[in-house]
Amino acid sequence: MAKTFKILFILALLGALAAAGITYAVYQQVKDSIPTKEEMKAIELQIPLRIYTRDEQLIGEFGEQRRTPIRYEDIPLDLENAVLAAEDSNFYHHPGVDFMGLLRAAYQLVSTGEIQSGGSTITMQVARNYFLSFEQTFMRKFTEIFISLKMEQELSKHEILELYMNKIYLGKRAYGFDAAAQVYYGKHLSELTLAQYAMIAGLPKAPSRFNPVANPSRALIRRNWILQRMLSLGMIEKEAYQAAVEAPVTAKNYGIQADVEANYVAEMVRHELYQTYGDKLYSEGLVVYTTINSERQRNANKAVYDGVLDYDERHGYRGTLDTRKDLLDKDLSTQQEALESFDNIPNWTMALVLKTSADSASLRLKDGSAFELPFSAMSWAAPYLNENARGKKPESVSDVMVAGDIIQLRPHADSTWRLAQTPTVQSALVSLDSKDGAIESLVGGFNFFANKFNRITQSKRQPGSNFKPFIYSSALSNGYTAASIINDAPVVFHDSNLTSAWRPTNDGGKFYGPTRLRQALYRSQNVVSVRLLDEMGIRPTLNFVERFGFDQNELPHNLSLSLGSANLSPLQIASGYTVFSNGGFRVQPYLIDRIEDRNGDVIFQSEPVTVCKDCTLLEKSADNMQSKGLFDTPQGVVELPVAPRVLDEEVAYIMYDIMRDVITLGTGRRARVLERDDIAGKTGTTNDGRDAWFSGFNGEVVTTVWTGFDDMSPLGRGEWGGSASLPTWIDYMRPTLADLAPSYVHKPSSLVTVRIDPNTGERAYPGQKNAIFEIFRRDHVPAANIAARPETPDSNGNNSGQSSPSANTALENLF
Repeated sequence: MAKTFKILFILALLGALAAAGITYAVYQQVKDSIPTKEEMKAIELQIPLRIYTRDEQLIGEFGEQRRTPIRYEDIPLDLENAVLAAEDSNFYHHPGVDFMGLLRAAYQLVSTGEIQSGGSTITMQVARNYFLSFEQTFMRKFTEIFISLKMEQELSKHEILELYMNKIYLGKRAYGFDAAAQVYYGKHLSELTLAQYAMIAGLPKAPSRFNPVANPSRALIRRNWILQRMLSLGMIEKEAYQAAVEAPVTAKNYGIQADVEANYVAEMVRHELYQTYGDKLYSEGLVVYTTINSERQRNANKAVYDGVLDYDERHGYRGTLDTRKDLLDKDLSTQQEALESFDNIPNWTMALVLKTSADSASLRLKDGSAFELPFSAMSWAAPYLNENARGKKPESVSDVMVAGDIIQLRPHADSTWRLAQTPTVQSALVSLDSKDGAIESLVGGFNFFANKFNRITQSKRQPGSNFKPFIYSSALSNGYTAASIINDAPVVFHDSNLTSAWRPTNDGGKFYGPTRLRQALYRSQNVVSVRLLDEMGIRPTLNFVERFGFDQNELPHNLSLSLGSANLSPLQIASGYTVFSNGGFRVQPYLIDRIEDRNGDVIFQSEPVTVCKDCTLLEKSADNMQSKGLFDTPQGVVELPVAPRVLDEEVAYIMYDIMRDVITLGTGRRARVLERDDIAGKTGTTNDGRDAWFSGFNGEVVTTVWTGFDDMSPLGRGEWGGSASLPTWIDYMRPTLADLAPSYVHKPSSLVTVRIDPNTGERAYPGQKNAIFEIFRRDHVPAANIAARPETPDSNGNNSGQSSPSANTALENLF
């Protein structure tokens, strides 16, 4: 017996020595792959670029790996327990490697040919995910074991679990459990139920096989097994278990849900930052806060959406997408498959017309449900003939659709549907804070996903009369007044810069004769603008309008400049209008407010040139030749560059006052519905109605709206700036201004108001009944028209030709 024991002891000792030798040899082979303590502590996750509004609403995310890192303290207890029950119930008690589990897995592999229970601990999974490849070799497995053992020495259990929760792949490009909560449930992790925690806890084992969207039945079995494990381990009570296993599968493919739709904005930011960061932009965890105001962006989205659809319905129905009578006898899945084959607009749906009656249509929707569409939801659909004409208004459903037609529907009031069609027209809106140029909302087109072309920045179109205020401000700056008379009469120009003789006309072909500049602008008279530019000179005017931010190289060097024939972007126009809104200062549009790194440290903070009215102006420094001022902001007192004055404040106010008349008397009269006397603006329509504009403002905000076709087709009869774009501007400004007190452009005390003769623009004589008031710069008040003044009878009843002293005194008091 003693001899046998001795032999066994020697064999055991030799086996142990051999195992130690093998372990040492393997260690020597893999030691260079084992990360150092510093490398373990410096682990960085790949985190996507995230873009937010100024008030911290998510508008976009860019990166291959959807991930929202969380700290251990933020992990819900039910989720932690579900993960431990599913993956490693002994996590808090093993040294990083579950040797019994490995032996069990090895035995299963030898005896059955497959591993029936996992041998990897959570620590080993973290080691594999952060430091190793996924190749299936024994050497990689040994490396994984050594890394796991060292990791347990260098990191706490909570740190290891936090790394696991943030790194593990859970399907649908979701890395980490908070990202999975958003992708599958459209919620943050803290908002899920026990059943949902168990569902996503089942994903690490096989993200495809147990995916609750792709394989809900398998995922349900896996979820309930995890809940059973949690119950048996004492992690949950019987009542909670029972409620969770009875819960239905509620997962959907939500993706990462933005809080605010601003896809054109997000793409602008991504494109700009990519120039600096390259591909690292999508994994460095940068957080960008834009100047976008979330509520105003929502207003802009709705205004553009409604404006485009209103235009589209005004011009008639272009017909159904297809007619498939063969589908009427097919099964439900075949009908759904056919409807799915059509591209659609987000939140819209496709439908198959099953049958019709005089006042409704029975439809099969894309989701398989049935719906009765009333005639009132399609009564708008008179046939489209061309941009100027529609066919007969429908009188019954059969005038619009028949059984077998495939149609589009869009959401309408009271959770119902309305007949729709994908619009071909486009519209875009941009709104700026005129004190510093911050872009507060921006919509670059009707549907970003169908066409990513950003019409606010990338499209250069003719602004038409929307450009005239820049010409008129040049005139006021060079001695003209709002009362100056220009003859609106037929004229022929032989400009060497034009290919042939030019005979400008007004819309409608009407001429008004001698016209004051104020009238000419609010009535948008073309001939006056052309004559005015001809009198001032093209070169001096080009030099002047540069101060609004326009490049002379982009402007025509001929008289067509006066009618807005330049190709300019809506952002350029809106930027120019900020000068009128802020009283004469030039600001630069900007979109990025600040950028933070993955640790929340600010690595970029914008310093926009800002209008300095009530701030304290500082001296120029040697290293910064830009004057700065101390501004009182919501973030405290900050030092910012001061916006330069480019337009005399008197001229700026007179232009504002004239453009208020555009709203009250002129082409922008529809905006009177807002019942605001602080708003001003200008319409714009180009030849054949190819572009329709409205730019409007008060003392704080400037908004420009453009409407047109990308292929330059005419908008059609009756579609002007005041009918195609102004309604969208109104729909945006109504909620934007609703809670804001009136904000007027500052009126300089140096301006004077004088009564004038409306026909001549000269000072009115005392007692003139048709006299009106006009605003002037003190040095540009017109002289009294003595020749037109009625003579005053003397004491003998004779006319003396002189006005009474009292009348003269009263007139002078107007200054």
